[in-house]
Amino acid sequence: MTTPHAWPSNPQQWILPNWPAPASVRACVSTRLGPGVSAAPFDRFNLGSRCGDAMDAVNANRAALAQALDLPTNPVWLHQVHGTDVATVVAQHGENGEPCADAAVTRSRGTVLAILTADCLPIFFASDDGAEIAAAHAGWRGLCAGIIEQTVAAMTASPANIAAWLGPAIGPQAYEVDALVRDSFVNRDADAAAAFQPVRSGHWLCDLYALARLHLQRLGITQISGGDLCSFRDAQRFYSYRRDGANSGRLASLIWLE
Repeated sequence: MTTPHAWPSNPQQWILPNWPAPASVRACVSTRLGPGVSAAPFDRFNLGSRCGDAMDAVNANRAALAQALDLPTNPVWLHQVHGTDVATVVAQHGENGEPCADAAVTRSRGTVLAILTADCLPIFFASDDGAEIAAAHAGWRGLCAGIIEQTVAAMTASPANIAAWLGPAIGPQAYEVDALVRDSFVNRDADAAAAFQPVRSGHWLCDLYALARLHLQRLGITQISGGDLCSFRDAQRFYSYRRDGANSGRLASLIWLE
């Protein structure tokens, strides 16, 4: 695997993926320890604009994000709806608003793709030739409905030439779900049953990482990294909607081509 870039200046505040992406690909996930100004309960580096935090704080945090990571442009923020739409970004959107989508793909250098999460699974994609990247927001609904499949379909690279990295999400020992969630996956793919462990009548522990790997492998993607960070259990670094409810901020997962 490639070694993460020796940046930013305070690496303890960020998650830098260790994955076999080309050197032209930059990727980073924020933590709540970043250089932010959000007050409790969003303290301190909330980057989500729809979770109840003061907008002046969110805007200040986003400006600090761009400065700390030396971003080439402002991120393309998405209006995420737990769906399967994928935005193909040919240039920085600027003042054109947020595309309503749960994933984005680009071949445009200097365009920063952004995914916001607080337990849902952020996924990075990069082609082996370093010419194309994507980022997806995979909550259970989007994952089950095909957000991974739609994201890969929007890329020009073949699955065999794509690497994927699974970012911080609620882990398999913390994510309890009911029969609706389990049946939604198992009725589509019997092999998904291995990602659910019974804990009490009508309830299971769900492994989002295992489900994502299953979907990726079904497509022919074999270069899969990450999947070892639990947003629920690591309250010092990560926001978690399951843990904190409406008081949860949002992490940002960013990827761009130099």
